[in-house]
Amino acid sequence: QVRLVESGGGWVQAGGSLRLSCAASGRTSINYGTGWFRQAPGKERELVATISAGDSTYYADSVKGRFTISRDTAKNTVHLVMNSLNPEDTAVYYCASRYSSTYALTADRFDWWGRGTQVTVSS
Repeated sequence: QVRLVESGGGWVQAGGSLRLSCAASGRTSINYGTGWFRQAPGKERELVATISAGDSTYYADSVKGRFTISRDTAKNTVHLVMNSLNPEDTAVYYCASRYSSTYALTADRFDWWGRGTQVTVSS
């Protein structure tokens, strides 16, 4: 069994930055494909960024150039640095991992999920 725990969410003004962290316990799932998703009220869960075991990355167009996903293998942690935040980034952010070295682009391809961390950006 894999457990993922997100941290780093909070409130920030538009233009600010936050760093989210996803810590894995159980199997060393951080060496598998890992992704960050988000879900705003009334909207579907959407992919934000994903990283493979080989550190290949993919970003949603809405965050490209502003967000950076990275892996700290020694600490079994994946980070998401979010810069130039705007109110449209407000959502619950979820970390997810899958039993594969590759990344994936849809939620159904991920096997384990964290409980989420709230990010609120005020204008």
